[in-house]
Amino acid sequence: MSEVQYMGTGRRKKSVARVRLMPGNGKIVINGKEMDDYFGLETLKLIVKQPLVATETEGSFDVISKVEGGGFSGQAGAIRHGIARALLQADDDYRPVLKKSGFLTRDPRMIERKKYGLKKARRAPQFSKR
Repeated sequence: MSEVQYMGTGRRKKSVARVRLMPGNGKIVINGKEMDDYFGLETLKLIVKQPLVATETEGSFDVISKVEGGGFSGQAGAIRHGIARALLQADDDYRPVLKKSGFLTRDPRMIERKKYGLKKARRAPQFSKR
């Protein structure tokens, strides 16, 4: 392993990603698997790569990520957030680009709790006149 490592923690919904950025050739490993094996959808792969594409560092860093909780979409968003934070440690000049794209902002949207008397958070029981 190389000596230089940049760490970043990303969160979205219930997902938490711990991301390590190391100088390399652009390999992305998530939970011990290649990104292509971990994420089936192409859109999720694009979401993960967005900070690297925005800062034009796609081929210069290897990304190793451990992510847990939530679904695939939340995990992809969490990894994106973690990569963006790690890139800031690598070079603070990336801040304006990442900030403008919105990759540094933690998405505050969470699942709303279920209320009593309802089927879900807002879904009411079916109404029947008779």
